[in-house]
Amino acid sequence: MDQVQTTTGSGREIAYLKREGDHPALLFLPGYASDMTGAKASAIDAFCAERGLACLRLDYSGTGASPGEFGEATLDHWIEDAAAALEQLTQGPVVLVGSSMGGWVALHLALRYPGRVTALVGIAAAPDFTQWGFTESQKQVIVREGLLEEENPYGGDPSRVYRGFWESGQELRLLEDPIAIDCPVRLVHGEDDPTVPLEVAGRLMRQLRSDDVQLTTIKGAAHRLSEPNELGAILMVLAGLVEKLR
Repeated sequence: MDQVQTTTGSGREIAYLKREGDHPALLFLPGYASDMTGAKASAIDAFCAERGLACLRLDYSGTGASPGEFGEATLDHWIEDAAAALEQLTQGPVVLVGSSMGGWVALHLALRYPGRVTALVGIAAAPDFTQWGFTESQKQVIVREGLLEEENPYGGDPSRVYRGFWESGQELRLLEDPIAIDCPVRLVHGEDDPTVPLEVAGRLMRQLRSDDVQLTTIKGAAHRLSEPNELGAILMVLAGLVEKLR
């Protein structure tokens, strides 16, 4: 597969990797400051290759291989990026697979495209993390200084959250009301996730309107869910869901 770019309705460019195949197509949505070449994205693409399924991966504008400034991106920009990819690059039924913040993006897409989205998988899904993911003092820093910069627990560059993104996230919260999604939903979460507490997955499960929601908890697992046994658990859940839909 070649890495190519497409332009969103707002003129932003996003890079993507597309695998042709049968339906349902799987659309992988990365987490915050993550990209389409990580372990989970690659494992899901290999899963699709083995089964002859279409697969689409993308980098939100300002992340990974997509042009743009990360500090200027907002959650609504990234939802629009994902919506443009779904509209322009997929056909027929789609299964959304969202990792961490990508699970939040996936929920908004499922609300927007109920006729296209036939199922949703949330991997350590983090809806509303701008609300519960920061202390009051951290929120004050974001609002006052425009940037919260802290050590990244996973190494590499510092973790940065900009005021524009945070404010956008606060406007797009979902967990305070019932979520009008009726398709099958599968949530996979680590028991010891320090970034997105397991209680967030439980709250999401209760707020979803669908009567076909399952939560799989992986004993002792943290947030990244990229170890071989953790990837295996994700793919097992995905295999059962795809079999149900085909």
